[in-house]
Amino acid sequence: MNIYSYVLRRLLYTIPVLLGVCLIIFVLFNLVAPDPAFILLGKHATQIQIDQLHHELGLDRSFIVQYFDIVKSSFTFDFGYSWATKQNIYEMIKNGAGPSLSITGPLFIISNIVAISLALLVAFYRGKLIDKVMLIVSIGGMSIPSLAVVLFGQYYFGYKLGWFEISGYERGFPGFVPYVILPVILYTFISFGADTRFYRTVILDEVYQDYVRTARSKGLNEMVIMFKHVLKNSMIPILTNIIIQIPTLILGLLFAESFFSIPGLGSMTINAINNSDFPVIKAMTILSALGFMLFGIITDVAYTMVDPRMRLK
Repeated sequence: MNIYSYVLRRLLYTIPVLLGVCLIIFVLFNLVAPDPAFILLGKHATQIQIDQLHHELGLDRSFIVQYFDIVKSSFTFDFGYSWATKQNIYEMIKNGAGPSLSITGPLFIISNIVAISLALLVAFYRGKLIDKVMLIVSIGGMSIPSLAVVLFGQYYFGYKLGWFEISGYERGFPGFVPYVILPVILYTFISFGADTRFYRTVILDEVYQDYVRTARSKGLNEMVIMFKHVLKNSMIPILTNIIIQIPTLILGLLFAESFFSIPGLGSMTINAINNSDFPVIKAMTILSALGFMLFGIITDVAYTMVDPRMRLK
C-alpha cells in the first residue's frame, strides 16, 4: 500500500477513536466526578451561587451540547479558559511547552544513547563479568524508587555539594541550562536500568539468530556483525520503545517538573489536578490521546524504513 494512502486511512481511523476518548472524558468529568461548583465554592455555598456558577461554566446545558464541546475542542484545540487561573488554556500550553522540552529533549536523547550503547557493549561481552555487573546494576536501578533518587539528588548534589540548582527556571537559552542539568541526570539514571535491560534482551535475541552464525562463519569482524547486522535487525522493538516515549517529550514529566519547580506542561497538569481545574485536565488528556495515536502511525511507517520486508496494509 502507498504510504500516503496508509497514513490517510490511519488518520481517518483515529476519528472514531478520538470520539470514544472524548466520550470517556465526558463521562469521567461530567457524570462520575463531583460537581465542580462544590469544589470551587466550598460546601457552604448557597443554591443561588451554585446555579450561577453552573451557568458561567456552561454546566447547565444539555449533556449532548457539553459532549460536543469536548469533541470540538479536540479538533480545534480551543480548550477555553482555566477555572483556576482564568488564562486561555491554549496559551498556557504554548508557554509550558518550552520548559518541558528543555528537560525532556536532552533526557530523551542522552538516556537512549546511553542505554543502547551499554546494551550493545554488554551484548558484545555477553556472559562475561561486565555483562553480569551491568545486569545487576540495571536491576538495582529499577528497584530504587524514583522519588528516593530525586530527593537524594536534590539534597546531596544540589543542597549539600551545591553543584546544581535545586529548583526554579529561567526562560531562554542559556538561562535555563543550570536548572535542567540535575533533573536530566537524575531521570537518565532512573530510566537507565529498564531501558538498558530491555535493549540488551532485544539485541541478544538477534545475536543467537542463524544469520549471525553465518556472518561469523564468513569471517566477519564481531564488531561489524554487532553494528551492521544485529543492531539493524533489532531496530523494530528499539524504535517502538523510543517512539512511544516521544509524546512525553511534548507533554512533560509530571513529577520532575513539580519537584524542580519548572513551569512546564507536567507541572501545569499537577497544579490542575490539585486545583480540580477540569478544563486543563481535559485538555491534557486529549493531547495525550492524540499524541499516542499519531506516534502510533509514525511507528508503523518507521518500521518500513528500517525493515524493507515490512509492508503497510
